[in-house]
Amino acid sequence: MSKLPDFEGLALFAKVAEERSYAGAARATGVSVATVSRAISRLEERLGGRVFNRTSRRLALTEFGLRLIEGATRSYREAEAAEDAARELSSRPRGTVRLAVPMSFGLRWVAPLLPDLIRLYPELTVELHLSDAMVDLVGDGFDAALRIAVLPDSSLVVRRLQSVSLFLVAAPSYIKKHGRPSHPDNLIAEHCFGYAYRARQGVWRLMGDGAEEVTVVPSGPLRVTNVDALLPALLDGIGVAELPDFIATEYLNDGRLEALLPGWQLPGGSLYFVTPSAQTRPAKVEALADFFSARLSR
Repeated sequence: MSKLPDFEGLALFAKVAEERSYAGAARATGVSVATVSRAISRLEERLGGRVFNRTSRRLALTEFGLRLIEGATRSYREAEAAEDAARELSSRPRGTVRLAVPMSFGLRWVAPLLPDLIRLYPELTVELHLSDAMVDLVGDGFDAALRIAVLPDSSLVVRRLQSVSLFLVAAPSYIKKHGRPSHPDNLIAEHCFGYAYRARQGVWRLMGDGAEEVTVVPSGPLRVTNVDALLPALLDGIGVAELPDFIATEYLNDGRLEALLPGWQLPGGSLYFVTPSAQTRPAKVEALADFFSARLSR
């Protein structure tokens, strides 16, 4: 015998008692009369006693059934309430949603959007995880993630939001001291800073206008796990680094940094909204996907 209670048998027993007939219980629950009959017989065999006395005109609870009916009805109502609550949760953006976002991008672009998100969905709680490390959405229990540059594995569901460009940059003081490189071969690898979580494993691949490709391996005195940590050394004129456009633009616009090798391109990437599954996404995740798609695709 299974150690689990016969939930179906108890539920149908409660429904038969409420409807006062097998046929009424079958109609109310959307199953066949045969299914109801088998469930009651199975329950009686499991518990060792009859729960109904049946005649051609009348159905009545036995003394054994009377002792069982209160608990069975309560379990049935609690299960109905749990399902109703779950359906409401899945149809409305409410509850907690765990979102993983790269740190620098999250601080600059996601955090400023959160007041609007909170006002739009007051029953939603966002648990924002900021880290440049690639998280395991399923294993770490995340509902969704915003990812940059690297396509997630095929088991995940992806919505592309925006392209992300990369720039090689240095401070004017660095350029004044070491000169402005006209070709990737002029870069001094020992001055090039590294980023631990980049997709191409610490190698810069630059493409020229004539499809020429040059590889540079950064071997400078600084390697970081967060791109913002490169900025003090860059601004101090110590070296060269690649920065994504959502960080570089501010510094390029005000002249604190300058773009190097404008005729050469670093392979860019994209910003993606990623979820473990599209089939079972609750309303809170759909709301988040639509919100960030509207705000970050511009």
